[in-house]
Amino acid sequence: MFQPLLEAGLRQTMQRMVRPMLSNAVPLKWQRQLIRQAYRTSIPPRSARFTRDDLGSVPVIRTVATPEPRGTIIYLHGGGYIIGSANTHRGITGHLAKLSGCEVITPEYRLAPEHPFPAAPDDAESVYLALINQSIPAGSIALAGDSAGGGLALAICLRLRDHKQPLPSSITCFSPWTDLSQSDLYHPECEPVLQESWTANAARLYAAGEPLTNPLISPVYGDLSALPPMLIQVGSQEILLNDATRLADAAKRDGVETRLEIYNNLWHVFQVHSGQLARATQAMTVAAHHIRNHLSD
Repeated sequence: MFQPLLEAGLRQTMQRMVRPMLSNAVPLKWQRQLIRQAYRTSIPPRSARFTRDDLGSVPVIRTVATPEPRGTIIYLHGGGYIIGSANTHRGITGHLAKLSGCEVITPEYRLAPEHPFPAAPDDAESVYLALINQSIPAGSIALAGDSAGGGLALAICLRLRDHKQPLPSSITCFSPWTDLSQSDLYHPECEPVLQESWTANAARLYAAGEPLTNPLISPVYGDLSALPPMLIQVGSQEILLNDATRLADAAKRDGVETRLEIYNNLWHVFQVHSGQLARATQAMTVAAHHIRNHLSD
């Protein structure tokens, strides 16, 4: 009985507190401050330890939650490329580190509009290549991300492939934003988090005049062939549902091993509630298994 009540309460919290923040009527500097406070409700496990570092001239937060982590996850945070940080996502990265047994590295990639495309993929790729240059095998590295970070994970894989760099062992996307042109948004009866006008403005600020259908901005328009195995998780109560299903269709079309999971009556990046909401913890456990199963020994 407790979990349904918790789920309803969290949905109301997102709808009444988070959704109003993500509005073009709220100045961006306030959005960034408010979202930092909102993410305080996403609580990492007690075993998680966080340290700051620098990789490829990009600030990162390293997260470990087990005595001897095996493998590395580069986790790319969401926020429409205009808000969010490595620090806001400690809840997600802490639980992912605990459940996967990996070290999680979260880049503090540069945000628009101060640093529009291609700053974010440049920074994310720099972190990945810094690990490769430290002789960490690509097969022991996984990529993961939520929302814009999910799209960013795909974009840097496309760049790595096209530059003939070694690819990571897997990709995990939570509610990925894969079509910034918003040509085929889903319209659920209830959308507790995102507003279409806000995501459209974030896309404009990030692209800064580049075509929104550029595959490095909207990966659903790209050739996804030769990408590593992919797990996609999405809630049924979010406007990005079609971004996830279209990504899965495109990946399967191009021969990529792909698993799509749609969680009924859950919202955008519900995994932030891991450790509290049972279905969020279950989804994170599935993601951890996906990552671990594709790491090379």
